[in-house]
Amino acid sequence: MSISIGRSPSSTGLLPKVCDWRCSSRSTSTPFHQIPRTFVGVRMSAGSASSPIGANLSNELDAVSGFSEIVPDTVVFDDFERHASCRFPPTAATVSSSLLLGICSLPDTKFKSAIETALAASECFGLENSSERLSCFLDRALVNVGAELVRSVPGRVSTEVDARLAYDTQGIIHKVNQLLKLYSQLEVSPQRLLFKIPSTWQGIEASRLLEFEGIQTHLTFVYSFSQAAAAAQAGASVIQIFVGRIRDWARNHSGDSEIDAASKSGEDPGLALVEKTYNYIHKYGHKSKLMAAAVRNKQDIFNLLGIDYIIVPVKILESLKDSVTYPEEKYSYFRRLSPGSARVYNFTEGELMKWDQRSFASAMGPAAEELLAAGLEGYVNQARRVEEFFGKIWPPPNV
Repeated sequence: MSISIGRSPSSTGLLPKVCDWRCSSRSTSTPFHQIPRTFVGVRMSAGSASSPIGANLSNELDAVSGFSEIVPDTVVFDDFERHASCRFPPTAATVSSSLLLGICSLPDTKFKSAIETALAASECFGLENSSERLSCFLDRALVNVGAELVRSVPGRVSTEVDARLAYDTQGIIHKVNQLLKLYSQLEVSPQRLLFKIPSTWQGIEASRLLEFEGIQTHLTFVYSFSQAAAAAQAGASVIQIFVGRIRDWARNHSGDSEIDAASKSGEDPGLALVEKTYNYIHKYGHKSKLMAAAVRNKQDIFNLLGIDYIIVPVKILESLKDSVTYPEEKYSYFRRLSPGSARVYNFTEGELMKWDQRSFASAMGPAAEELLAAGLEGYVNQARRVEEFFGKIWPPPNV
């Protein structure tokens, strides 16, 4: 995971990060994509709101890894075997349209062969409608590459669900079942899979119905408490909050009551949403695991200690790894989030409602609406680019 061939652009641009590999930097914990759902292995006392870590640690990465699972976020395009001995070896992965674009830009690898095999699928090129044929190729390519990743990493593989279905509950469910059927044909166990779904109301409803059937979901693009609480009530396996994106929005905008309230009290709005969501999950016994993404610096990580997973850019990981810690270290490593602190956290009556579509929509502020729309636009653009590319190169030479 720590080997890349370029910077990882923003996921809301035309070409966001091309491979969203997920790996744990700890050898003693269970990677976030693995079963069982109680993934994180190294924990401080569950009842302590600020448990200090021992002083015999060698670096800051060791220190923070004692509280949360650290998940490197990096761009890896070329052959997987080259990364077996890297500084942050991959243990899980995400397969997405942007990953497919990256694979197609490189020389032959087993992943590129998986895409070529998808383009030769008879059930796809037999379709007369070109849109249906390209969609079939995209599904096949995602699954073929996903299956290769399942064989390459010990943890689970998360498969991106087409963002063009973000407002279609039944469409999402149908798509996930289609992908599962394709994975089954390649003898990939559902227990090795997550399905990454945008946190629209329809996406959250799809997550609820899929989780009821034992299909594990990963809800993304969470920017408000209404999204987070509804996702927890739905039983999503993983809920992902983008800390830095919320902060960036708050620096340039106003008029969002949730963000304005956090700022008025002197809190970072992204970190405040993580704290409230964590406390909600743990105070009321929801099964979801919470993931923080888009962290900007080491202080963000220190403020998130205790959360289940933190996705950390490699540049920050390298800094943590190379920073030796001593008992008199200027940073104090404390668990900021814990079930103990969750028990004494006070929620308003409005925050404890059973969320439905109307209350969900009315509680979504401008920040969540704008950031969700931007994320969806990026994902949709990626999927279209893949299909356009497939349309140009199909049929492959051997078909």
